[in-house]
Amino acid sequence: MIAGPIVRYRDIATQLAERTVNRARFASGVQRFVIGLGKKMLIANTLAVPADAIFALQPELLPADVAWIGILCYSLQIYFDFSGYSDMAIGLGRMFGFDFLENFRHPYVARSITDFWRRWHISLSTWFRDYLYIPLGGSRRGSMRTALNLLIVFLLCGLWHGASWAFVVWGLFHGAFLVLERVGFGARLSRMPRFVQHGYVIVACMLGWVFFRASDFTQAADFLGSMFGTEGFAMASQPLRAFLNTPAWIALIAGVFGATPWCPWLIERVARLESGDRFSALGLGLRVGSLVALSLIFFLSVTQLAAGTYNPFIYFRF
Repeated sequence: MIAGPIVRYRDIATQLAERTVNRARFASGVQRFVIGLGKKMLIANTLAVPADAIFALQPELLPADVAWIGILCYSLQIYFDFSGYSDMAIGLGRMFGFDFLENFRHPYVARSITDFWRRWHISLSTWFRDYLYIPLGGSRRGSMRTALNLLIVFLLCGLWHGASWAFVVWGLFHGAFLVLERVGFGARLSRMPRFVQHGYVIVACMLGWVFFRASDFTQAADFLGSMFGTEGFAMASQPLRAFLNTPAWIALIAGVFGATPWCPWLIERVARLESGDRFSALGLGLRVGSLVALSLIFFLSVTQLAAGTYNPFIYFRF
């Protein structure tokens, strides 16, 4: 609960005084909690294994394809880790009658970095907006002051995650993209094909996550060098399959699919079919299928908890 969305008093003040707790809301909270638990245990933890192994390699042993797979695994790991326990916090709140605000809205399908920050860790980005960006003057004092305000906000956002040069660079990296999009690049980007916009966001985020994941700035620079081949061509004795076993491939594919809006759309569609045709064979089948799927996610997650090693939430270290 303490590491989920940043909950402001004004958002739950009315609910503290009066809220509704019933069987339907409790069941909905359980469902959301189990989905979040599955995100953490079945996807984030599984992808952490290849991500950690690849980031542990020396730069002279790290070819470009393995480096890109490593940062892809980490990009999905951190999203499903963080959105997973946001889901668990929202689900727990719903069990007790509280409606917490959403913290993620499929950030990897954003079409600009500005759009990405409207979708990623929404409670933190809005907190920085309301308590830092707007008090600094926001966008009301001209383009130069707006650019400076954005850089200050994201510099402090980087330092909020940790006092190291890697986090400083990560914050300024995102701040610089927001400034570029403000001064004209965003308008040009909006006229480009959608696949170019999505590709730009994904590549930019993956490059930024290198600084977030690396132990220091030197490792981040070496890893980026491997991604773009400046460290030479190595590791012929350690192919990609040495890092991605069958569970990792399944988690990677599930992560790519789960990071899109298709999965929530499918869940919502099934729920509508269940409620609209709940007494027919189709409605009954969908309800039973949903229950079986949710039970399977819960069972596999608990199995991973029982059999696995200690896997803390990534954001607990910040």
